Amino acid sequence: MDMMASPQYSKVPDGGWGWMVVFAAFLQSALVFGVIRSFGVFFVQFVTYFNELSSSVSWITSVGVAVQQFGSPLAGALSNQYGARSVAMLGGFLTSLGMLLAFFATSLMHLYLTIGLLSGLGWALVFTPTIATVTRYFKKRRTLAVGLAFTGVGLSSFAFSPLFQYFVDEYGWRGALLILSGMTANLIVCGSLLRPIALKEDTDTVKAEDSKSKACLQKVSMLLDLTLFYHCPFMRLALAITLINTGYFVPYVHFVAFARETGFDEYQAAFLMSVAAITDLIGRLFSGWMSDLGKLRLVHVLFLWTLLTSVSIAAIPLGTSYPLLVIISTCYGFFSGAMTPVVFSLIPEIVGIQRIFGGLGLLQMIESIGGLLGAPLSGWLRDITGNYTASFLVAGGFLFLGSLVLCTLPNFFSCYSTSASNGQSDDSKRDEAKQLTKQEAESHCNTHIEDIPVKSV
Repeated sequence: MDMMASPQYSKVPDGGWGWMVVFAAFLQSALVFGVIRSFGVFFVQFVTYFNELSSSVSWITSVGVAVQQFGSPLAGALSNQYGARSVAMLGGFLTSLGMLLAFFATSLMHLYLTIGLLSGLGWALVFTPTIATVTRYFKKRRTLAVGLAFTGVGLSSFAFSPLFQYFVDEYGWRGALLILSGMTANLIVCGSLLRPIALKEDTDTVKAEDSKSKACLQKVSMLLDLTLFYHCPFMRLALAITLINTGYFVPYVHFVAFARETGFDEYQAAFLMSVAAITDLIGRLFSGWMSDLGKLRLVHVLFLWTLLTSVSIAAIPLGTSYPLLVIISTCYGFFSGAMTPVVFSLIPEIVGIQRIFGGLGLLQMIESIGGLLGAPLSGWLRDITGNYTASFLVAGGFLFLGSLVLCTLPNFFSCYSTSASNGQSDDSKRDEAKQLTKQEAESHCNTHIEDIPVKSV
């Protein structure tokens, strides 16, 4: 495992090579989720070329997103065993290969297997180790670092949607996929930048595990961190994110098609996604900055952005004029973008930084149910109703349900964190609390999620 051969840090560096890791994650997010978000341009082409229903074509993106998420535990386990760098580079190769083979597609099944299965697995092997490595390099500035990493999604979505439309117009959808294969090959370079880091918490965990029997099944359980299934706060978070994920990607699959049906041309429709991409970028940076101020607990910040994203998605059918659609797109981009970095910063608070590979992997696997069903469900509703009104209303409803589940996380209804009164960060408060006795810590810092035992029930 790479990290075991690396210099050990007594505390999280909060910088240094971590900024290069953030840069790698920035490029990775652009070439993974920027592509996914801009794939609506291909959606229209596939419906026409293969003469299939919207619900059938929607499975291409949904299978890819679901495989990316369902394959995340494998990515986490491989990262624990072989290191994040090697796994991410392999993922970049598979992603590019899937796009290349899609060039030869003669049916939707071919696209399911190439873009959905092969590229989806590549996305998983790239995404999980990269984001987990970012969270390991940062603590006090973790949400900001994750937010900066995910700005690649906003910038690439702004550029990719009209760019892909241009590629399709000039070279057809096959030529566009071939170009896309070359672009995503750069994920291999991104993976090479993930320098491993060893933390004191890793050593403590390894020492504890070395004293136990390492039978085959026990080793698999250890690598996948399956004991997190007994961690009730983690499982409640996973349920909330699954519901959120069911509606989250729907606009990126169907917004372009909705705008086209409303009467706008392909470039006007593509521009709506570019507007959402720019405000998405602003939202991620703003959310990272605001969260790291420590004035609000992360779970409250996540609840706020989830609720606002729900409203913005449900409002899409109200966009009967182009200016109104631009406004809705602006709001959706900002709120959905602001939500993302908070999700990944909240995971270490619940499971601990030493379990981030397993926690992130299992969370992605569980929420893959939402990623798999969301877009096809919306496409099915479009097919039976004749318009996208029900599709977007239901998608917004899933995010609303997810925000309600967030309310069940430990001490959700407690007041603002104690750091709000004196300007100290939550991390500083937690470090001080750990120096107290168990009884004192419970009374002094009982609002912090990561103080909960790993197997709390």
